[in-house]
Amino acid sequence: MTPDDRPTGPSRGRAADVATDIFIAHRDLLFTVAYEMLGSAADAEDVLQDVWLRWVEVDLDQVRERRAYLVRMTTRQTLNRLRTLSRRKESYVGPWLPEPMLTAPDVADDVELAESMSMALMLVLETLTPTERAVFVLREVFDLDYAEIADAVDKTPTAVRQIAYRARKHVDARRPREVVSPSQTRAALESFRQAIETGDPQGLLDVLAPHVVLVSDGGGVKRAALHPVTGAEKVVRYIIGGPGKHGVELTGETTVVNGNPALIVRADGVIDGVIAVHVEAARIIGLYYVRNPEKLTRVAAEVPLTRR
Repeated sequence: MTPDDRPTGPSRGRAADVATDIFIAHRDLLFTVAYEMLGSAADAEDVLQDVWLRWVEVDLDQVRERRAYLVRMTTRQTLNRLRTLSRRKESYVGPWLPEPMLTAPDVADDVELAESMSMALMLVLETLTPTERAVFVLREVFDLDYAEIADAVDKTPTAVRQIAYRARKHVDARRPREVVSPSQTRAALESFRQAIETGDPQGLLDVLAPHVVLVSDGGGVKRAALHPVTGAEKVVRYIIGGPGKHGVELTGETTVVNGNPALIVRADGVIDGVIAVHVEAARIIGLYYVRNPEKLTRVAAEVPLTRR
């Protein structure tokens, strides 16, 4: 069917309504796919806009598996956006961290989804090539078969198997060694919260591992370390001398971000940033502090995410 053969008038309107309904039914899945590959909710939204504009032009009678078709379209548009995003990151001021999102309890209940969206693992995914990341996410997170992934990334199933093996080996060598329970993470986060609220350096030292690393993202808009801060004493000095400087009242609100326990930090009642943590042996070994205001727009209301 050529564009000239497609329905016009009321029939075209009904077809667009049907396409829109199908898109909306799968929107949360498509957003999750795009975000997992991009680490940016804003860019994921742009991808979905592009996908929808293309989807309403598709002849649905020619599409047997509509969910698979939409995932394929989303993957292709996301790969295009991922290459553009990679160039933007090259000129980004300081470390780049994924955009945090307030998530519902069901995301935390999905252990695999929550792990894949943790700050620690998403930073590992940043070290993959765009195609490797797409293949890894589609296979490991969404459990697509190799043939489906091959259609999405324009490779043969054999090539996709090889890419998946290479990406998995790369991630496994760099992913967090120990995965603790959410309750253990919450306990460490609560100790951290109490210490920053009271300005207690010793309290911070007690909950931080000696080799802790803090990565802060201000995007050139808010004060942030231009390089990761390593070591408990240096991290404590950074927190006490920076966000917790004299005269500023720091408060923390425990919440769930990207499916994992996190802290919304306020300075004199105004949101200053979001802190995610990685915990091993009851102590924090990784702190991820997002302060860039452009990345803090999705921590007021829950963002629906799903693998289905």
